[in-house]
Amino acid sequence: MSQDYYELLGCSRTSSADDIKKAFRKLAMQHHPDRHQGDKDAEKKFKELNHAYDILKDPDKRAAYDRYGAAAFEGGGPGGFQGGQGFDFGSVFGDIFDEMFGGAGGRGGGRGPRADMRGQDLRFNLEITLEQAYSGTEATVRVPSSISCETCHGSGAEPGSKPHQCTTCHGRGRVRAQQGFFTVERACPTCHGAGQVIDKPCRACAGQGRVRRDKTLKVNIPAGVEDGTRIRLTGEGEAGTRGGPAGDLYVFLSVRRHQLFEREGPDVHCKVPISMVQASLGGSIEVPTLDAKMARINIPAGAQGGHQFRLRGKGMPIVRSSQRGDMYIEITVETPVNLTAKQKDLLKEFEKAGSKTSPESEGFFSKVKEMFSG
Repeated sequence: MSQDYYELLGCSRTSSADDIKKAFRKLAMQHHPDRHQGDKDAEKKFKELNHAYDILKDPDKRAAYDRYGAAAFEGGGPGGFQGGQGFDFGSVFGDIFDEMFGGAGGRGGGRGPRADMRGQDLRFNLEITLEQAYSGTEATVRVPSSISCETCHGSGAEPGSKPHQCTTCHGRGRVRAQQGFFTVERACPTCHGAGQVIDKPCRACAGQGRVRRDKTLKVNIPAGVEDGTRIRLTGEGEAGTRGGPAGDLYVFLSVRRHQLFEREGPDVHCKVPISMVQASLGGSIEVPTLDAKMARINIPAGAQGGHQFRLRGKGMPIVRSSQRGDMYIEITVETPVNLTAKQKDLLKEFEKAGSKTSPESEGFFSKVKEMFSG
């Protein structure tokens, strides 16, 4: 098909997924073969519309089309895709019919019973420390789930018996009904989309092919993960019914707030208090880092509160990269408290002797004086 897919659907390359879907629905209704019995041109048009929508509704396929054009889906093109030879109007249009008429199946509707028998995806929230996020770790999680029934091996039938093909849908799990111009597919009312009927349900799982059971899993957490990172464990969700495919487990990570360090992307910030004497005279201090070591920094004489020191490569690792962020040490100058009488006298003498020792305050008050005298 040489025509531009966006042009065929009446959309632009910046159109959203919802806009593309609405445009396809409108044109597909208009050109559906049930409205044009025996019209080969209408059938051809409908096939072209469906092919264009099939590409543009999928983010990965759409990206490939935007980059390479239709050649991306030919056998020899970049990321080439080979499609089947048949064309089933009921199945290609099933997802939109399901939305309009409330059919079961949703995503993957009309493509066989296994889509309806897939197990549910599960979510597990896991909290880790900043140190674990820094170095990476392996966590053990216990997830309430369901597993394939060991008695019937997931078939749902009592041992010694087996399911037989549904006579209503002939094993498809879907039945079609004519509604005016349209052919609508729904889950079979006899087998409820399974495609099979069980005469003797397994007593261990009541014919479901799965039983409730907690699963203990190990989760590899790479170094550098951020708060809110999602890790997908394919096939570790709930078991499907009657041998259907298992769902996935999604582990959502939250990084516990640290008592010393604050993370900002790949960089780490730490506030270190120093005494007024250290800030005045300068010197060197040791500061902690996330690799459980100490780093030495030199404080220049006369350092002011808020001054930052940068430690290159001492921040967080960047996931799937050899690079690391930096660590920023910000000094805060402490004001002494609970002074003795002698200490107070020394500070008073220091104040009398040093009129030029506080350049920032001297500059500030001179500007205030200029403002009010001007």
